[in-house]
Amino acid sequence: QVQLVESGGGLVQAGGSLRLSCVASRSIFSINAMAWYRQAPGKQRELVARICSGGSTNYVDSVKGRFTISRDNAKNTVYLQMNSLKPEDTAVYYCNAGIVADHYWGQGTQVTVSS
Repeated sequence: QVQLVESGGGLVQAGGSLRLSCVASRSIFSINAMAWYRQAPGKQRELVARICSGGSTNYVDSVKGRFTISRDNAKNTVYLQMNSLKPEDTAVYYCNAGIVADHYWGQGTQVTVSS
C-alpha cells in the first residue's frame, strides 16, 4: 500500500516550465516503477513518463526531449520536469506507483498551458 500526493501544477505560458512532485507515504526504493500519467479534457488517460527502480526511463513520444522524470529515494519523491510546454500539454497529471500487479494513484494536479 502507498499513498501518493502530487503538487507543482499551475498556469504557465507556452514555452515555460513546471516541475511536478509526487511524494509517497512509504519508501519508493523497492517499488518496481513510478510513473506520471495525464488526462486532457475529452481524452483518455495516457502514460507520460515512467522510471523503474533501476533508473531506466521511458516517455511518450510527444514529450521526449522536453520532459524528464527522476526520483529521489531518500525523499520518497518522484519528479516530472516539464520544459518547453505546449498548450496540448494541458491536462490533469497523476502520479502512479506500480507494485507487483497493483497500481496506486494520486489525486492529480492541474497543468494549464496558455497560447
